Amino acid sequence: MKRVCIFCASSQLVAQQYIDAARRTAQIFVENGWAINYGGGAVGLMGAVADQAVAMGGAIKSIIPQFMVDQHWHNPKVRDMEVTLTMSERKARLVADVDAVVALPGSTGTLDELLEVVSDKKLGLFTKPIVVLNTNGFYDNLKKQLQLMLDEHFMSANHLTVLEFVDAPEQILPVIDEMGETDSALALATAQTK
Repeated sequence: MKRVCIFCASSQLVAQQYIDAARRTAQIFVENGWAINYGGGAVGLMGAVADQAVAMGGAIKSIIPQFMVDQHWHNPKVRDMEVTLTMSERKARLVADVDAVVALPGSTGTLDELLEVVSDKKLGLFTKPIVVLNTNGFYDNLKKQLQLMLDEHFMSANHLTVLEFVDAPEQILPVIDEMGETDSALALATAQTK
């Protein structure tokens, strides 16, 4: 069974279109036989992903730090729960042995998780596809910032190939298939070129 890591937000205040896209993303992965790793939350986009997967009988794993469990932020519907000591350990466990990473809209935590795995891919430490779901143009400014980094020579054009942006959940799996796995030696060579 293939496994995807889904990064996303836990805010309860976001617009319904983000919740719907999160549910649809989980639905597509479960329908296609993928297991899901996610951050363990019970509300917001995290809750939508988890609740959809559980409702469909999908395989979903919660990876959450102890302090969040102590605050009762975890989703009790998800039976496969791994508790970590730190946020850093959580991030490492979320992407361990996955076949792809998908980032849905989120706040600073989601950006932290996404940019760390993007940096790891640039360095050849992570080799799997990374897809960003740009619901309602949420990540348009991130795309502009990455282009600025390229234009100002802080990174090479090859660096922009380590992730792909899509506008709809239905585009995620086809893009994952197109991207395939990156050879770590090639990724490291790419990271060193200007």
